[in-house]
Amino acid sequence: MKIKRAVITAAGRDEHNLPLQRLVDRDGAAKTALEIIVEEAVVAGAHEVGIVVRPGDEAAFRAAAGKAASRLELIPQADPRGYGHALKTARGFAGDEPFLHLVGDHLYVSESGTRCAAQLVAVAEAEACAVSAVQPTREKMLPYFGTIGGRRVAQSKQLYEIEAVIEKPTPTQAEQELIVPGLRAGHYLCFFGMHVLTPTVMTILNAQLTEAAHSVPLAAALDELARREQYLALVQQAQRFDVGVKYGLLTAQIALALHGKDRDEVLTRLLELLAVREMNG
Repeated sequence: MKIKRAVITAAGRDEHNLPLQRLVDRDGAAKTALEIIVEEAVVAGAHEVGIVVRPGDEAAFRAAAGKAASRLELIPQADPRGYGHALKTARGFAGDEPFLHLVGDHLYVSESGTRCAAQLVAVAEAEACAVSAVQPTREKMLPYFGTIGGRRVAQSKQLYEIEAVIEKPTPTQAEQELIVPGLRAGHYLCFFGMHVLTPTVMTILNAQLTEAAHSVPLAAALDELARREQYLALVQQAQRFDVGVKYGLLTAQIALALHGKDRDEVLTRLLELLAVREMNG
């Protein structure tokens, strides 16, 4: 199993402009969020990157991709029917091969020397199955994430066998259906915003969208995937940043800076700002 392609979804009504925002990356270079996300995929081994966009946004995304533009295939989602439909729109691009999937409004900072997507791809290729990145998350955050239930893989501290997936479960649902032995009380394994998926997911999405008159969440397809084939979760030792929430872009920028070459300079400036604020009362 080899991952050669990545699919980034960026067509959401409230999300399509987020990848175009500019930040300073860990290397000190100014980049768009899209460039940073594409770089995450390329470092993981994806030589071709498909981006699902709103019709009419193609030119803006190609311009925002910078040097990576030649790697991109822009895929318009002409009939938006939600997250699951957005991913299924890239079925022709992904073909009959497994692929890396990232969302267009999240940035990631690994706590190790290996990028988050690269860690995920390495596990997927070694285990020859679909793998989703997850992170232990407090119960109060359940309304914001897809959440898994399952059990730890023997002899592993970071891998779990996924048995169920629920999109934004209530605390009651999570307590009844998504308990994972070994986690701290009040914590659940929630999606991290990146997956390596098999072609089976596209088959499932196609069937679900044919049967449903409304949109289908990706979580429903992933729940079905867990019933059909081996599907693992990898706990990421990292931070995820949703740039679409209040102060999300600011928080992501600070995190990138504090993990980058300009860390000392940024810390000095932050301390100066705090000192001025204290001085002025």
